[in-house]
Amino acid sequence: MLKRGFWCECWTEDLAEQQRPALLASFDAYSAPQADRWVSVALRTISPARDSDASDEAWEWLYEGRIETRRALLRAEPCTVSVTHASTRITWTIRPALFLPLAHRQGAELPVCASEFKPRSTG
Repeated sequence: MLKRGFWCECWTEDLAEQQRPALLASFDAYSAPQADRWVSVALRTISPARDSDASDEAWEWLYEGRIETRRALLRAEPCTVSVTHASTRITWTIRPALFLPLAHRQGAELPVCASEFKPRSTG
């Protein structure tokens, strides 16, 4: 059974270097509120350590942009939030996703031949 949700990523980019952005973190959210809360918590956490411009960008999104982000997510539209501090840009992306359940060994029966394989001792 497929489950709808959002794939969230946090990327960092050094604007002074000619390097590709680096993936810092990812998160699977199962609702629009959970997805925008992930960005919100991150922005609140890093905001005090940023310069005043980056902090202002963060708080602007928290107070005004977050509403638009939530509305877009409820329409299943992708969203991006970015803040820049000195030469570093941090970008959060949120995209609608369909999650597939993963098979776990605990709930599944192994094939009959599985008991025929025994570990060999080395030594």
